[in-house]
Amino acid sequence: MQLSELRERLGQGDRAQQLATRLVVSAAEISGATELVPIEMAHISACHYSGRASLDFAEFLLRNSARFAVPTHTNASLIACATPTLRPESTDPESVAGARRLMEIYEQLGATPMWTCAPYQQTDGRPDFGQHVAASESNAVSFFNSVLGARTNKYGDFLDVSAAIVGAVPLAGLHTDDGRGATHLFRVQLPDSASDAEHEDASLAHLVGIIVGRLTGTHVPVIDGMSSLDEDQLKAVAAAAASSGSVAMFHVVGVTPEAPTLEAATGGRIPAQQTVIDAGMLADARAALQTRSSGRLSAVCLGTPHFSVGEFGELLRLLDGRSTRVQMLVTTSRAAVAEIDALGWAQQLDDAGVRVICDTCTYYPPTPTGVSGLVMTNSAKWAYYAPGTLGVEVAFGSLRACVESAVCGEVVL
Repeated sequence: MQLSELRERLGQGDRAQQLATRLVVSAAEISGATELVPIEMAHISACHYSGRASLDFAEFLLRNSARFAVPTHTNASLIACATPTLRPESTDPESVAGARRLMEIYEQLGATPMWTCAPYQQTDGRPDFGQHVAASESNAVSFFNSVLGARTNKYGDFLDVSAAIVGAVPLAGLHTDDGRGATHLFRVQLPDSASDAEHEDASLAHLVGIIVGRLTGTHVPVIDGMSSLDEDQLKAVAAAAASSGSVAMFHVVGVTPEAPTLEAATGGRIPAQQTVIDAGMLADARAALQTRSSGRLSAVCLGTPHFSVGEFGELLRLLDGRSTRVQMLVTTSRAAVAEIDALGWAQQLDDAGVRVICDTCTYYPPTPTGVSGLVMTNSAKWAYYAPGTLGVEVAFGSLRACVESAVCGEVVL
C-alpha cells in the first residue's frame, strides 16, 4: 500500500478509524516511509493502565465502534483478575479501577485476552518467520524480531492499537532488510581456566543482555560465543537488553534465524563497534543488578517476562518437595496456568507455598502486597526496574539460588 492511499482515507470511516489512520500516517511521515506493509497480528501495550489518558483513549474507541483489522492480543495488565489481593483497590483506587475497566474495554473491542508479556509462548501469539506484525512490549518486540525472525518496530501506546485497526504499518526500520543488520559485535569470552560453574552460569543470558543493552542503545547487536541458548535464555537476553537499552532486535551467531554466520548477521558489513564480554564485565553487571547480597527476604519474585511451562518444571525440580519460608510470587500467562494445572503442577506449587499469578507482573507499581524490604529475583529485568518502581532492595541470582533462598528465608548465593 502506498502512503498516498492511506492519506486519501483520512476523512473516511468512523472517528476511531480516522484517528487510527492519522496516527499511522504521522508515524510514516516521521520515519520517512513512503509505503505501508500489511501486518498479520498485533500485540498491544495500550491495554496496560498507565494513567487517565490510556482509559480515555480506550473509551473513545469503544464509543466509536472501533474494529481490529488483524488478530490483536493483550499485553500484561496492571492487575491480576484472579488474585485481587495482590494489588487491592484500596492501595490505589484510581489505577486499580482504571486497569479493571481497561481490561473490560479491550476484551469488548475484540482483543484476545492473553494478558501476557510473553505471547510467543502460545501458538496464536507466535508469528512466523518473515511475517510483519505490530508489537509494543519491549521483550516481545525483541523476541519476535530476534528469535522468531518476524518483523516489527517498537510501537508505543496508541500507535500499537492504531496499527491493529488500520492493519498496516510504515515500511521502515526493522520491517526492512537493511534495518535488521547488526552494527555492534559482542564476543563473549570466558578464560579457559574459568570454572565449569562460570561456563554454565544460569544467569549468563541475563547478564549478557544487560551489558548488550547498556552499550548498544537502540542499534542492532550481534552476540558471538553463545552457541547453545534455548528459548527461555533468549527470552532473558531480549528482556534484559530492552531494559538497560532499547534493543528491539539482536542476533546470536549460530542460534537466531537470521544469523547462521556472523557475516549474515551484519549483512556483510564490518561492525562499527566491537566489544569483548569477559568475566570481569559479567561480574560488574551482576553487582549492578543487586543492592544487597545477604539478609532476610520478604519475597522471591519470578516470571519477568512471564514464566514458561518449562521454567515451571525446573522450579518444581529444584524445590524437590520442599516448601518456602517466604512468599514466592511467579507471574505467568493464563495459557501457561492451564498447562501446568493439567499436568498437576499447579497443586504441587501451591502445596510448596508458591503463588502463581496471571495477567500482571510484580515489578509494576503499586507495590504488590507483601513485597517490601529485600526481594530476590532471577530476572535481570525485574532487578533493573524494581528498585525504582517499588522502592525495594534487590538480591539477584539464578533460579536455583532463588529457590534455596526462598526455602531458607534469606539470601543464599
